[in-house]
Amino acid sequence: MTEPIITINKLCYTYQSGAVPKQALIDINLEIARGSCAAIIGVTGSGKSTLVQHLNGLLHPTSGAVIVDGLDINAKGTDLRALRQRVGMLFQFPEAQLFAHTVYADVAFGPQRLKLSRHEVRLRVLKALETVGLPPHDYAARSPFALSGGQMRRVALAGVLAMTPTILILDEPTTGLDAEGRTEFYYYLRRVQQDQGVTIVVVSHDMAEVAALADQLFVLRDGRLVLQGTPRAVFSQGEALRAWGLAVPPLSALLSLLRQQGLPIPADTLTLDEAFDAISVGACSLSGREVICPAQDRQIDAHP
Repeated sequence: MTEPIITINKLCYTYQSGAVPKQALIDINLEIARGSCAAIIGVTGSGKSTLVQHLNGLLHPTSGAVIVDGLDINAKGTDLRALRQRVGMLFQFPEAQLFAHTVYADVAFGPQRLKLSRHEVRLRVLKALETVGLPPHDYAARSPFALSGGQMRRVALAGVLAMTPTILILDEPTTGLDAEGRTEFYYYLRRVQQDQGVTIVVVSHDMAEVAALADQLFVLRDGRLVLQGTPRAVFSQGEALRAWGLAVPPLSALLSLLRQQGLPIPADTLTLDEAFDAISVGACSLSGREVICPAQDRQIDAHP
């Protein structure tokens, strides 16, 4: 099994809400594998953003331990600056943080603060722009404010990647983007994960989004971790997810309706290809007689 890059043990976090303490996180235990894509999901107020703010030391546990890439964020003497260089964060609407007059200058801002050589800064900026599909010869000299919303968000992502993080945390990364912008953003996130080995942690309430990206899902409710597993395992718990205020991906919802109509579709069916095969077999089995099922090219006896 791949070693964990993030380990959280018995994490509790309490903040003061007026005169009354509020438990935002309660006894959280989880591991995230190095090089994976993990999604933290739950309704508003479930503790998602509070949890990921512990991963680069923006918040510190009230009790429990958070180990990130070998660093214990609560240990005395932990270098939080070094931690934050390893953990890049992209918040909602990151394009609102763009400020420079050119795309190049915006992406270069972080590396320049590290006091790197001009040559190293340039190499990082060019690589980051290429990674997010914004070729430097076309985009480096342009104003970021003249770009589309999706392109602006990719400029913001490039600025984080130019810091060469080992972990990338994204809080609702596609909020406000149209379908094309979301699809492009997902593509470049997968590229970062696969080509550079960056571990990605996505905070989202969008089940279609996490179905497209994540290897691991962690479901929070009222500050507690109530479910974890692969997307296949978690989305098979549709009834529980709906009870917690979460909508399963559209494909999973459609398959659930077909099951209610009597089609014997396995509960852990996840992909479109699996769904097509399952529906084809199910339709054949419901015909009430032995038929040849074209999708499977074999005989199916509905009444063995």
